[in-house]
Amino acid sequence: MLVDKPAGWTSHDVVAKVRNILRQAQLADSLNVSHLDAVQESNENRASRINDTVKRDSQAATAAMRQKPAGISGSAGKQGKAVRKIKVGHTGTLDPFATGLLILMVGSYTKRAEEFSRLDKTYEAEVILGKISSTGDPEGEITEKSDNAPTLEEIKEALKEFTGEIEQTPHKFSAIKVDGQRAYKLAREGKEVQLEPRKVKIYSLQLTDYDFPKLKIVTEVSSGTYIRSLAEDIGERLGVGAYLSALRRTKIGNYRVENAKPIDKVAKI
Repeated sequence: MLVDKPAGWTSHDVVAKVRNILRQAQLADSLNVSHLDAVQESNENRASRINDTVKRDSQAATAAMRQKPAGISGSAGKQGKAVRKIKVGHTGTLDPFATGLLILMVGSYTKRAEEFSRLDKTYEAEVILGKISSTGDPEGEITEKSDNAPTLEEIKEALKEFTGEIEQTPHKFSAIKVDGQRAYKLAREGKEVQLEPRKVKIYSLQLTDYDFPKLKIVTEVSSGTYIRSLAEDIGERLGVGAYLSALRRTKIGNYRVENAKPIDKVAKI
């Protein structure tokens, strides 16, 4: 399932929303009503119907457990059809401020999440030069560093240095696990986070607009590349500092954001 994630939503928020929609569809099926009707139904009425369904399913399941022979897995039948747990997962986190393509895996496809997470990705990014952020993005504490505006030629030369296979240190506010915990959680707690550099590939790094302090780029990268780290490294190379102010993922492998649904239209899938 392809979703165009809006700004302000975490990847987990999107997963939870879709899981809830699919659960409503399953409940609608058990109630013999259309999916869309279930989604559009008032909260009060829907809650009442869901509670009735859950109560009925529970009673039917209890009766079935009492009646079925030992060793045989049974169901409560059509009248007491229980709602099965719905598995939904994503294949690569997007930060809350970022937008764009999020691939969701549903049901048995969740087992293939890693396969999709390894695909190359394309991003549109906006970088603010002359300032740095404690988190590398607009959600952190912003500090002025330099009002020196690099020339267009200096920008182009800097971008060339970050094209190809490079060593990149993941940002401390990344989702990488350190001793079983997410790096960003440790960083938010004020704990020291040490992450080792890793090799990543920047297949292309195209300048699309530059009006100091805003620098806009489009880049195609290998899995595991952190665009906020790339933004900071570009700022350091230019000697003025930088942070990632906006990010949009437009492509994952052969999947494009143009084919994704906005979250407010996912209910109609």
